[in-house]
Amino acid sequence: MGIRWKTFEMPKRLEVDKATVTPTYGKFTAEPFERGYGTTLGNGLRRVLISSIEGAAVTSIKIEGLLHEFSNLDGVLEDGAQIVLNVKKLIFRYHGKGPKKITIDVKRKGEVKARDIQADETVEIINPDLHLCTLTKDVRFLMEMEVGRGRGYVLA
Repeated sequence: MGIRWKTFEMPKRLEVDKATVTPTYGKFTAEPFERGYGTTLGNGLRRVLISSIEGAAVTSIKIEGLLHEFSNLDGVLEDGAQIVLNVKKLIFRYHGKGPKKITIDVKRKGEVKARDIQADETVEIINPDLHLCTLTKDVRFLMEMEVGRGRGYVLA
């Protein structure tokens, strides 16, 4: 039987699974909850984690020959907006401090992937097979990006 405070049932079990604890992971169990309170607690934890975890992402993009995100480049299948959406899917591990410039400079027909990014050892690309754009002609595609570290989710 759980503990009741007035008409609210408090969780009677709160424990940490010590076998799973690492510097980046821990498994916690709390039960029972009143109906709907598990979701309420989960949403609160999710919001705190999203606003607290630090990560790296592209903070700016410059594509040679592209005036704005809704224009097209000759020889590139995707428009600027689609390329930006694809770049937002990049996953990095960044070991440096401050903003870091990375580039893609290719001149060939075919698919441009994240593995085509030129960066030093401080930037590690976790998903190198990510499709960024398709070149339909043998044209030069030059894109400069800036990677930065931050905390929380920042809207573009």
